[in-house]
Amino acid sequence: MLLKRFSKHLLECGTDEAGRGCLAGPVTASAVILPSDFKNSLLNDSKQLSEKKRMLLKPIIEKEAFTFGVAHVFQEDIDSINILNASILAMHKSINSLKEVPEFIIVDGNKFKPYNNIPYKTIIKGDSKYLSIAAASVLAKTYRDSYMDKIHKEYPMYNWKQNKGYPTKEHREAIRKYGMTKYHRKSFRLLPEQLKLDI
Repeated sequence: MLLKRFSKHLLECGTDEAGRGCLAGPVTASAVILPSDFKNSLLNDSKQLSEKKRMLLKPIIEKEAFTFGVAHVFQEDIDSINILNASILAMHKSINSLKEVPEFIIVDGNKFKPYNNIPYKTIIKGDSKYLSIAAASVLAKTYRDSYMDKIHKEYPMYNWKQNKGYPTKEHREAIRKYGMTKYHRKSFRLLPEQLKLDI
């Protein structure tokens, strides 16, 4: 059973990101403020849900959330500021796009940077503990997946439609065979023998 909120604040925002461990594409974050009477028995950490369930939940969250925001931080920035800073930047950008300013922020994971002096709490496995973080995890994942589906059409040989840019054996084989694209993260170890890879 997911908890409604961590603080006593009505405008408590949950935030989470998707795509941190990928070799290609953006890291995507979402921020969600849910109304206090929000209920959904299906909602859970997006990693525990099938794609079909996530796609069912996406319009429900968007319709019933008090406000939500989604933001991508792309591979050039990931390479420039590193994946941890890029993940936090994506969360900040998603909070920034909310229609209301949150009074409190709960963050999935154990790393965050202060956002506009709003009090916050980092929560390990927060996406399986709090409704708003779970909702944010679903939106971050579905928006990122749809972006990867879009760029898959440009480079179908990497099969991003299936692997979403994660380091699967098939994805690594495609990098070995076809090389890097503009969507690949140059700062990541794309192949185990990267030292020999001409980049």
